[in-house]
Amino acid sequence: MNNGNRVLQPGDLAPEFKLPAVNLEGVVSLADYRAKGSVLVALFRGLHCPFCRRQIASLAATRDRLALEGTEVLAVVNTPAERARQYFQYRPTSIVLAADPDVQTHRAFGLREAEVLPDDTDPRDVHWPDSVTFAQLLATSVTGYGELPHPMNLVEASQALNEKDGFEMTEADRFTATVHPTVAIGQFLVDPSGTIRWTFVESPEGVHQLGRLPNDDELLAAARAARLH
Repeated sequence: MNNGNRVLQPGDLAPEFKLPAVNLEGVVSLADYRAKGSVLVALFRGLHCPFCRRQIASLAATRDRLALEGTEVLAVVNTPAERARQYFQYRPTSIVLAADPDVQTHRAFGLREAEVLPDDTDPRDVHWPDSVTFAQLLATSVTGYGELPHPMNLVEASQALNEKDGFEMTEADRFTATVHPTVAIGQFLVDPSGTIRWTFVESPEGVHQLGRLPNDDELLAAARAARLH
């Protein structure tokens, strides 16, 4: 059992979980999926996060290639199940999705949720990934992997990408964005025994890495390594 003080690493046992399914009936269990082979557990922020929505779409495009390496994809979003079902009814995906609005699965894998502190906080009291100031968040710029016309801070980039997507925030999305604005994204390759073989965390070194996601080559290399282990 992870005590929440560190991100789980290769060699650690993955925490078991059961969550409401988004695009299937009933619940999703990690044990059920790893009984069939390796599982890429991808933990995301809520649907309000355009970077997360893009990675879900990217994983769907990569799913068949991962399957050839013996790996299934199981994604978790911290959006209420009803809202997630509504969204994916109109934007279906081939990967299995589960809902965890309370980020319990994120915490079990050791993903942190930074507290946003006032800008006048003493710098010595700001310690990523446990805390960050709003000014530090705004100082982080991204290009949306080339989708944006120029680098923007995270707030501007999210707004621009949501507008580009025609994504309209619901009350559930706004609630999630307010309550869990900074929970980290993480991906964990779990083998059939339940052992983690590969770990990716969005921003291990600092807030400037927010929005960073693994590419297909990294995911496929991790799946191949797990298959050969």
